[in-house]
Amino acid sequence: MKKLLFSIVLIFVGNSLFAQVKISGVVKDNRSRPIYGVSISLKDSYDGSTTDSLGNFAFRTTEKGEHIIIASSIGYNSFEQKVLIGSEPLTLTISIKEKLDELKAVMVTAGSFAAGDSKRAAVLSSLDVATTAGSNADITAALKTLPGTQQVGEQEGLFVRGGAGYETKQFIDGTLVNNPYFTSVPDIGSRGRFSPFLFKGTVFTTGGYSALYGQALSSALLLESIDLPEQSEVNASISPLLVGAGTQQLSKNKKSSWGINYSYINVGLYFAMVKQTPDYFKMPQFHNGDANFRFKTKRGGMVKYYTTFSNGVLGLRRPDIDSLHLKDAFSLANNNWYNNLSWRENLGNGWKMNLGSGYSTNKDNITQQVQDQNNRPKHFGSGLPWMQNKNFDLLHRQDLAQVKAVFEKKLIGISALRFGGEYWYLYDKNVIHDTTYKLIDNYTALFAESDIFLTNSLAAKVGVRFENSSIIKKYNVAPRLSLAYKTGKDAQMSLAYGVFYQKPENNQLYYGTNVGMTKATHYIINYQKMTHERIFRIEGYYKKYEDLIKTVPAVNFTSLYTNSGYGDATGIDVFWRDKKSIKNFDYWVSYSYIDTKRDYLNYPLKLQPNFVANHTASVVMKRFFTSIKSGFNFTYTYATGRPYYNLMVNNNYKYYVGDQGKTKSYNSLNFSAEYVPSIGKANAKTNIVLFVSMTNVLGANQVYGYNYSRDGMYKEPIMPPSKRFYFIGCFLSWGVDRTQDVINNNL
Repeated sequence: MKKLLFSIVLIFVGNSLFAQVKISGVVKDNRSRPIYGVSISLKDSYDGSTTDSLGNFAFRTTEKGEHIIIASSIGYNSFEQKVLIGSEPLTLTISIKEKLDELKAVMVTAGSFAAGDSKRAAVLSSLDVATTAGSNADITAALKTLPGTQQVGEQEGLFVRGGAGYETKQFIDGTLVNNPYFTSVPDIGSRGRFSPFLFKGTVFTTGGYSALYGQALSSALLLESIDLPEQSEVNASISPLLVGAGTQQLSKNKKSSWGINYSYINVGLYFAMVKQTPDYFKMPQFHNGDANFRFKTKRGGMVKYYTTFSNGVLGLRRPDIDSLHLKDAFSLANNNWYNNLSWRENLGNGWKMNLGSGYSTNKDNITQQVQDQNNRPKHFGSGLPWMQNKNFDLLHRQDLAQVKAVFEKKLIGISALRFGGEYWYLYDKNVIHDTTYKLIDNYTALFAESDIFLTNSLAAKVGVRFENSSIIKKYNVAPRLSLAYKTGKDAQMSLAYGVFYQKPENNQLYYGTNVGMTKATHYIINYQKMTHERIFRIEGYYKKYEDLIKTVPAVNFTSLYTNSGYGDATGIDVFWRDKKSIKNFDYWVSYSYIDTKRDYLNYPLKLQPNFVANHTASVVMKRFFTSIKSGFNFTYTYATGRPYYNLMVNNNYKYYVGDQGKTKSYNSLNFSAEYVPSIGKANAKTNIVLFVSMTNVLGANQVYGYNYSRDGMYKEPIMPPSKRFYFIGCFLSWGVDRTQDVINNNL
């Protein structure tokens, strides 16, 4: 009986096996690489298998007829295919595509450093800016530790890859900031107007920036303001230089907030302790105030309004370079008011909207006067016109109103299309020597740009921008193109090409508007490898300048400027940041090499600009010790000497180089430290930060260039007002425990 039962089972199993059909094959991605762990099955059955390390699979089924085979794996698009199952084995070759994912997709990084909550290529956060030794919470000063920038101390602005300071523009929430720095003082660089803690995201482009932005020949700094604060707080600050207070209030439903801040700066006490080279007859003092209001919309969008006002006065005397006993007295009174309103909204069906508007007005009252040894005004006759022209009063007003609209449509996968336009109204009035110069410009632009993700490893950004300026009656079309390819885990290469235009400066348009826009073409190649705590970048570039403004010496000012200037720049930038190798230690190293020459302004031939050093390097180091609740920060910056020229006019009204040379190398070691006693205290009611800093610790003599007398027989170095700058301050806040922020951002 047992033998009979065994025979029946054997016959049944044999018939079952004989009735089964083998289905086998291989699964590969769209680049013909085998994929491990893919689930293969027949729809609505229990028959299936998974792929091995070579992408192979095999299983048997008793199903017959038409069925659907399914292949699925995390990170890939699902695959379905009809198959006809008969009595013969089936062999399949299945190709599945990697799912496009924002967290895995390649990023276009050529020419840009990004930081912020939504950026994976984080380089400098707001706290990074504040704790970079030597920056003293100035965004521009911190960005000068990144490759591609120059160490220019006698002028304000970011000098990027051979471009002048005015060739870099700043944008807040998409709209242009017309006066991002405090008004210039001769041979003394001004700091930026905005606190780094206003912003949650920063994109600093050293070239090849998006088609959504324009009128920046070399670089764009894109700043995105914060949305809502974590909770309500009150803050205060006090130091020998400033006092300030403010509050930020979050609504109970956490859908809106408002804030207001005020600070007063007076350097009188500081200058009494730290001797300055200029004789300040009117101590620099500034009143600064800002306010904001933000709220979430019903559809999850965000409306933000930000306004700031500043008032500043100062006056200083320095020896007159054309005489032995006279002085030049410079005084300034400035008022600036800036407004920014933005609305970000999700419209549904893959549509997004970003609207922005801005209005700013800046008024300068500048007096320049030649004085004798007793500080009394000195006047000159028509026989000394070069001295006569040193006495003047200048009233300058700039207004800029603008609106901008950007619409975005999500395409297949994570690809997207953005398009829109903007309009600027510029009013510029300058009164000097009883002569009034007035400019009114209506600037319009249209733009379109698309992010195209072919795979998670290959992406492109294609854009074009159309611009028109009414004052010069010129328009242009600027194409932009970037490509990115992932070369391995956390590594990628990017390429970028773009054409960029910029109007001549307003002071160049006062004497005639028969000039066109200046032009630069950027070519960039970039390699980047980035993990959570390390980033390495190396980038090469070539820039071609065309239609730069040239100065023509002439008595008739109608022929003062032309577009006959040109130039080029070639260089390489290297950046390395590491938070991993040494415990509780964060550092970055940057290096830049540039070879650039220009024939522009009053240059008689193609020369290296006087604001460019061929080699620049920075090392930034930060260490926070939780045991003593203190952080210590060091920054060392080195740059080779910059060229200087004395450009004079000969009897044939031609410019020539009367003298030239190179300054000594730039060396600066900066230090800062912070002490946070509230760390470790549970539910601390008051958060206290004590902060100290010192620039140029070693006291190096910094020489930025030289000023020349009119006859060229005498020159004097351009140097900082003092060798070192010191700061000590106490910052208090109530309502927000920032202990964890301090630890997370310093370890």
